[in-house]
Amino acid sequence: MSDPRYMRRALQLARLGSGHVAPNPMVGAVIVHDGKIIGEGYHRRYGGPHAEVNAIALVRLEDVPLLGDSTMYVTLEPCSHFGKTPPCADLILSTGIPRVVVGCLDPFEQVSGRGVERLRAAGVEVEVGVESKACEKLNEAFMTAHRLRRPFITLKWAQTADGYLAAKSDNGPVPLEISTPVSIAAVHALRSRRQAILVGSGTVLADKPNLGTKGFSGNDPVKVIVDRRGRCSCGDFCNMTGRIILFTSRDSCEAVAGKVEGIHCDAGISIEAVMKELYSKGITSVLVEGGAEILRSCIGSGLWDEARVEISPRTAGAAGAVAVSLPEQAPETCEVIDGNRIFYYRNRH
Repeated sequence: MSDPRYMRRALQLARLGSGHVAPNPMVGAVIVHDGKIIGEGYHRRYGGPHAEVNAIALVRLEDVPLLGDSTMYVTLEPCSHFGKTPPCADLILSTGIPRVVVGCLDPFEQVSGRGVERLRAAGVEVEVGVESKACEKLNEAFMTAHRLRRPFITLKWAQTADGYLAAKSDNGPVPLEISTPVSIAAVHALRSRRQAILVGSGTVLADKPNLGTKGFSGNDPVKVIVDRRGRCSCGDFCNMTGRIILFTSRDSCEAVAGKVEGIHCDAGISIEAVMKELYSKGITSVLVEGGAEILRSCIGSGLWDEARVEISPRTAGAAGAVAVSLPEQAPETCEVIDGNRIFYYRNRH
């Protein structure tokens, strides 16, 4: 049967939107008539036309009459509501396309089966579930966020072979050169696919990081800082650009006004509260880069979905900042980059 083949093509197209469409999902669409693709498209950027719109727009004028005898393949259920664009379900109906094959349903509460119902009620033949696992996997961050009402959480850290994140000095932790230029580039690619990057105040004070994306087109993540002791001030964010959100224990956020969004937490700052607030702001994926205290909070609370752990063959010696660990977790996959091993984990719980 040809349905899976055309859905796989739609998936190829959908991936081209990676890093450009969040918090929307990546979606691809293909229109087929008599075994020939007559139109295809994908969601290119947040706020722009959806995949179905782009696919229909690319149908040649002489092929428009063929739409009434064609099938559309779309990786995610067509929307049925007015958002930043009109409903795709209505557009499909206006073309007269009689059959639509959908990879998976959209968990977003304003869609969630309504797109399929709208098409079926108008007499369109709709099949759901072709290549469904691949379609779900493509947008796992979007799916997780709308099902669990929190961002999809990726943990990331690099450590030495003897289990340290940093060396130690009288003035506190000292950064170690653990990652290689190639593995750092891989991290920037990961940043471009996540809406936000989260670190603790210790990382900000010690490193004055940029936390941006270099060398890759796409998303420049929102910078999220958790400052449980109220230590950060505006000057500590001097190297950061773009949107910055600070969770602070300060009684007043005046010190950061104008530079960042200061959120005062009266009852302490829990990782659960942080993730809930980020979801309320439309953030569906977060890359947690440290330090150790923040990583342990995520692991201890079970608030993580995947982890990327880079291990260098170098050692730190007897003293240093001890790395975190994932109890009772076996890596799902492993790769080697410039001699460093990168382990990838999934939270199966």
